Amino acid sequence: MEHGFEATSLRALTTAAGVNLAAVNYHFGSKEELFQAVLTRRLDPMNQARLELLTRLEANAARRPVSCESILTALLIPALKLARDPQRGGKDFLRLLGRAYADPAPFIRRFLSEQYGLVIARYKAAFARALPHLPRKELSWRLHFIMGALSYTLAGTDALKLIAELNPHETANDEILLRRLAPFLLAGLTAPLPAMSAVSQALDDQLAL
Repeated sequence: MEHGFEATSLRALTTAAGVNLAAVNYHFGSKEELFQAVLTRRLDPMNQARLELLTRLEANAARRPVSCESILTALLIPALKLARDPQRGGKDFLRLLGRAYADPAPFIRRFLSEQYGLVIARYKAAFARALPHLPRKELSWRLHFIMGALSYTLAGTDALKLIAELNPHETANDEILLRRLAPFLLAGLTAPLPAMSAVSQALDDQLAL
């Protein structure tokens, strides 16, 4: 979380944990496999909770599409619960996850893609039913941006510090953060289809040079 994957040695980890370096090699085989085990231990329950919430929403909605607001809520709540649970790593784990998303190591990107593959597919299908006018490619882009904003916001402490600075009398907690983040994500999901704006035209002109 503090130094990134490449800059953190197994020896530094085992020293901090008070364990033998050989034990890590015996149980996990490598630093990569240790890192994957750390993520899997916490990501699997969070992803399972997301799938269960979405399944429950779809069952209650019968034949009608679940609203975007409800789908977003099902996506956010498990992450917020994890953030409040120190036994599962709490905010430290979410910061680690946020750092992992930005890490250039190919194996981390492959691992996260595999871990989130089923969840993303289920949620993408639910959003597609809620937003039938959006082309699939456009929806994919919007979900990509949503996951990026969600990961960055929940993984760091900047948002909570910002709340405290802007309104010292407002309690900086995860529920406040959810209320701030959800409307932003919803607006991005439900925005009109993009047209060729002046900014887009300027970018195209520059790229053509």
